[in-house]
Amino acid sequence: MEFTDFDAELADWNQLQTTHPCSGLLLGNGASLAVWKNFAYDSLFELAQTTRNKPLSPTELALFKSMETENFEPVLTGLKIAMRVNAALTISSSSPRNRYFAIKEALIHGIRSAHIPWRLMEPSSIAHVSKALSQYATVYSTNYDLLAYWAVMHGAQPFDDLFDDDAEFNLHRTDSHATRILYLHGGMHLVKNFDGTARKLQSSESTLMGSFAVNALDDVPLFVCEGRSEDKMKIIRGSDYLSFCHAQLAQHQGALCVFGHGLGKQDRHILNAVLQARPKTLAISVLPRSEAFIQHRKRHYSTLFEGQNIELKFFDATTHPLGSSELSVPVARLKEVRQKKGGDTGQVF
Repeated sequence: MEFTDFDAELADWNQLQTTHPCSGLLLGNGASLAVWKNFAYDSLFELAQTTRNKPLSPTELALFKSMETENFEPVLTGLKIAMRVNAALTISSSSPRNRYFAIKEALIHGIRSAHIPWRLMEPSSIAHVSKALSQYATVYSTNYDLLAYWAVMHGAQPFDDLFDDDAEFNLHRTDSHATRILYLHGGMHLVKNFDGTARKLQSSESTLMGSFAVNALDDVPLFVCEGRSEDKMKIIRGSDYLSFCHAQLAQHQGALCVFGHGLGKQDRHILNAVLQARPKTLAISVLPRSEAFIQHRKRHYSTLFEGQNIELKFFDATTHPLGSSELSVPVARLKEVRQKKGGDTGQVF
């Protein structure tokens, strides 16, 4: 098809879900942007370099360069290994430990600068997102922010994140009658144990941000945020939890809704998993910005799935519950909250 062969028509989600019910939801950053525009940053690695509070130093950046990655998990894991090796060989160097905490500090402040504060989330918005997610048997999220976590923890609907009562991922307990929520790229509420297993942070705080912000030695954040698709797959293969989630997407049965996910080249591994699952129907959200934009997005997705015998249905993202304008929180509200609390302290959570 030529570009002009694609029309600018988009289905209404409420009608589409009646004729093509989806058992799964693939969630991308567009869903987070619908709530908080500051999630539009290009790179967490860049945020950690430019944050006002304790940004990455040239020494720390040299570590990322030497490991050929912009992801934090492999660098932090490498430093933990170095600390253990030094201890075993009675090497007294404190450099790996210092670099570990410095990188974690930059990561924490980088995320703080972009993430929506808990106190700006209305209970009605959390309930709205929770209800929207609960309509699916499985939610596959590539977002590592806390929006889905908040909806799962504070909503009224039943969810199962496959972590047991001890907050450990249990590979032998993966069946559930509730909506499964699988974090394909990890999340801010997840950490990697030294043996590669995953653990969920436990906190009495409603936001969990207190736990994430604690710069603890044992808590290596488990989320994949930067780099090429093949680099992300290396991290996924090194985690029992992430590799399980990825395999589940590749084995998905039934129609799949793709909301707010561009399936760009940096996420080729996600596209490959969808192609392996080969759902009969894909319902794909598109923002109705202009006729040219709609045609461009239709062509993009159609090219990705060309010759795969997968029916593509395009719908108006704003008609989906996760694209509702009522969810959007003006960034200016943050300034108002800070002023009421006596000025900008830099503390947004």
